[in-house]
Amino acid sequence: MEGENVPISQPEVPGEPTQTSTAILETATATLQGFGPVNKIHQHLCAFHFYAQDMTRQVEAHHFCGHQNEDFRQCLIYDKPDGDGKLIGLEYIISEELFLTLPDNEKPFWHTHEFEVKGGYLFMPGVPGPVQRQDLEKVCKTYGKTIHFWQVDRGDSLPLGIPQVMMALTRDGQLYPNLAQDVESRFGISFAKERENRAYMTGPVHGVHPLANASGQGLQTVLREVDCKPVESMPRVFV
Repeated sequence: MEGENVPISQPEVPGEPTQTSTAILETATATLQGFGPVNKIHQHLCAFHFYAQDMTRQVEAHHFCGHQNEDFRQCLIYDKPDGDGKLIGLEYIISEELFLTLPDNEKPFWHTHEFEVKGGYLFMPGVPGPVQRQDLEKVCKTYGKTIHFWQVDRGDSLPLGIPQVMMALTRDGQLYPNLAQDVESRFGISFAKERENRAYMTGPVHGVHPLANASGQGLQTVLREVDCKPVESMPRVFV
């Protein structure tokens, strides 16, 4: 892709600094409560997303994922992996087998992972290459559905606007070079080297489905007003 994606300064979230009393309360609740769903997170994946209607808007996306089972994992997405990272979206990752069960009008919302895995652009920060490649062999065959709620790339200090469908890289020339170089530098990784190491990997057994990746078109969520069903239309519950 021609041109460069010029990074903007990270927006500051408005609000007063966290008070000591709030921090103490959080410590107490953390001791008393369980965090089952969050505790299932076992994996940090770094990749890039772009808005399904605008490939020029590209963002670094840090996925913190947990498996529900061998065919389904779910990820919280942050703009950076630090403690003050902003929760900007989520992604569901499913196997090819599950993807093929989806109705055709659902498939365009899902993107493939084959190119970004084989290209080296999707990686596990801090994990030795041979170790991460064991799992990425599986990810290479999967499909993901991603929604971003916070448009940090345009400088929003709060999650504003309509949640947007995001897509992933599918071919060379899409990712801005400066964005790639920045991530390579910060995480000490070479996408080119990883591409060589992952050349043996294979994508979906049946090939990339033609309806995936928004069917090759732009895809944008919009908001429209509709009539709200009146209470009278709701089924009555008798006790």
